[in-house]
Amino acid sequence: MVSCSMKSIKYSLYVFNVLLTISGLGIIITGAVVLSNLYEFKYFLEGKPITASIALILVGVVIFGFAFVGCYGAVKERYNLLVTFAVAVLVIFFVQIILGIIVMIFRNDFSTDMEKSLQDSMRKYADSEIDHKSWDAVQTKFMCCGIKSATEWHDTDSSSFGRYLPRSCCINQNADCANGPSEAYQDGCFSKLEAKVRSNSKLLIGVIIGITIIEIVGMILAGFLSLKLRREAQRK
Repeated sequence: MVSCSMKSIKYSLYVFNVLLTISGLGIIITGAVVLSNLYEFKYFLEGKPITASIALILVGVVIFGFAFVGCYGAVKERYNLLVTFAVAVLVIFFVQIILGIIVMIFRNDFSTDMEKSLQDSMRKYADSEIDHKSWDAVQTKFMCCGIKSATEWHDTDSSSFGRYLPRSCCINQNADCANGPSEAYQDGCFSKLEAKVRSNSKLLIGVIIGITIIEIVGMILAGFLSLKLRREAQRK
């Protein structure tokens, strides 16, 4: 009966590790997608979601690697490998919890900091290449103008844009918005950028929660199998 139970746990752990391998690959892909979605806007986001997505990719790589250790340990019934696997998954589990908390805090608190970043950058648009490129990227990507409206460009400290709007604001980008806001995109960029960050943060949190649940199951299975292997070794 003990042998049958052990065999059942062994193959359950093997199946789990196959799922964990797939999950690790899924985490890598998710992190890469979020990184791709937000990287061009990193200047306004202070790099926080970028750092989180890179960290998630690294976690996925580690999970992918240790899943093979778990598979081998389960098939070969190696006690030391199973213990190593369980400890590694536990460490990854806590890293993901911390990462999830960081993403949740950022998701709830980033709006004020991002709006201030946009305001500071708008004032430097004419004089700073990085601010110029960052604003043009946002306005072109989201088809928006200004933080909340196109008229904000007329309120900046830069005299270069006291009359004309940036070309990236214009519906027809082959010509300047010579007649002002009526020829520019009407939506502000803040709400669109905010929605983009929130949706990607939600994706990160969802993946972290999903893989955390899978890891709990894996730690339990590895613990049971390790315990049974140790008891059988003591009987011999």
